[in-house]
Amino acid sequence: MDVGALSPLDGRYASKTKPLREMVSEWALMKRRLVVELRWLMMMSEHEGIAHLRKFEAGEIKFLDALADGFDDEAAARIKSIEAAVNHDVKAVEYYIKERLANTSLADVSESVHFACTSADINNLAYAMMFRDAMRNLWQPRANRLVTELESLARSLADAPMLARTHGQPATPTTMGKELFVFVCRLRRQLKQIESQEYLGKLNGASGAYNAHRAAYPNVNWHQLSRRFVQGLGLSHNPVTTQIEPHDWLAELGHGLMRFHAILLDCCRDMWAYISLGYFRQRPVAGEVGSSTMPHKVNPIDFENAEANLGISSACLAHLADKLPISRLQRDLSDSSALRNYGAGIAHSFLALDSIRRGLDKVDANPPAMQADLDQAWEVLGEAIQTALRKHHIPQAYEKLSALTRGARMTQAALQDFIHSLEIPPDDKERLLRLSPASYIGYAKELVLSAGEPLAQE
Repeated sequence: MDVGALSPLDGRYASKTKPLREMVSEWALMKRRLVVELRWLMMMSEHEGIAHLRKFEAGEIKFLDALADGFDDEAAARIKSIEAAVNHDVKAVEYYIKERLANTSLADVSESVHFACTSADINNLAYAMMFRDAMRNLWQPRANRLVTELESLARSLADAPMLARTHGQPATPTTMGKELFVFVCRLRRQLKQIESQEYLGKLNGASGAYNAHRAAYPNVNWHQLSRRFVQGLGLSHNPVTTQIEPHDWLAELGHGLMRFHAILLDCCRDMWAYISLGYFRQRPVAGEVGSSTMPHKVNPIDFENAEANLGISSACLAHLADKLPISRLQRDLSDSSALRNYGAGIAHSFLALDSIRRGLDKVDANPPAMQADLDQAWEVLGEAIQTALRKHHIPQAYEKLSALTRGARMTQAALQDFIHSLEIPPDDKERLLRLSPASYIGYAKELVLSAGEPLAQE
C-alpha cells in the first residue's frame, strides 16, 4: 500500500483493487495501445492492395505477437520516458515500437507503424478493450457471485416471517427471504442488460472519413478492412463517426452500472436497517475493533463502506455519461482527460461488490427478534379482516377496522374478540381466528422458492 497515494484506490484499497491494475490502469492503456498498433500493422501486411508493406514472415509475426503479449513494467517505463520528451502519449507508443523494430528484420516497415491513423483511432480501441476486459473478466463474475450469494440467503429465509414496514411503520407481514429476493430479481435484470453491452470501436482517420487512407490507396476497401480489424479485436464496429468514437456506449454502460448501484444501495440500506432492528446478528471477527471507545460495538461497516463506494462510482459515471457523448464539432480534447477516470468508476463499483459480499458473509438471521416484533403487532391483521368483511358486502368494512386498529397496538385477545363478534360465515370466521401475524405472509415463501414463476394453484 502506498500511503502517499492521492486516491484510496491505490492507497488504502490497493490490495483489493490489484486485479484491476492490468485492466484499467495507465499501464493497461499503454499495453492495449501497443496491441492495437501492432495488430493494425500486421493486418495491413496481409492486404495485397497495400503495396508498400510486405507480407511478414512467420518469425516476424511471432516477434510482434511477443512484443504485444510480453508488455511489462520495463516497456511501460520506456514509453513514459519517450512521452516525457515528446509530450504525446500515443506518439510515444509509436516511437517505442519503432525502437523495438530497429536492428531487426522488420526495420524496413517501421514507417508503416500508425499508418493513416489518428490518436483517437488507437485510443478508442484501447479503451474499449480495457473496459470490456475489466467488466467481463472481473466485474461481471464478481457481481454474479454476489447476486448468487444473496439469492442463497433469500432462499434459506424464504419462510422466515417478519413484520414489514411501510413508511417505517408496522405493515402487512412478509418473509425476510421474499424481501431479499426482490433485490435478487432486480439485480439480475440489470446484470442481463450490462452483460449484453456492446463495446464499440472505430478506425477511420482524423475526421472519420478515411481521407488519408483513400488518398494513399483509393482502390482498397478501407471501410471493410476497418470493420474486420475492429471486430478482430472483439469489439463492435461503429461505421460512422467524427474523429472520435462518440462514446454513446460508454454512457450506456455507465447508466447500466448506475442502475445496478441504485438497487445495491437500496439493499445495503435495508440490510443496515435489519441489523439495527436485530433481524440479523453480525458475527464478530476476532481481533477486529468496532469502536475506539465502545468495546461492545459490531458495526455494519461493510454495508456502509459499500454505500460510500457505490455513491462515488455512480457520481463519477454520471458525469462521464453526461460529458463523453458531447464533443465540439469533430472533436475536442476534453473527452481524453475525462476518459482516464472511467476506470476509477469501475474500481469503486468493484470495491462495493467486495464489501457487500463481506457483509453478507458476517450476518446470521435472528428469527426470535423477527417473531418478537410480529407478536407485538396483531393490528396488522386488520387488513385481512376488513377484506373478509368486504367479501361479504358488509358496509364500511375498512372504517370499522380503522376505528379499531389505527394507531393502536392490538393484542391477540382483543382482535379475536372482535372476530367473534362478526356476522360472517363460520368457515371464514374460523380462518381469521387461525391467523397470526407470523402466518399472514401470503405467498411470500412460494414466490422465492418458485423463483418468481407463476405459483401453483391450490
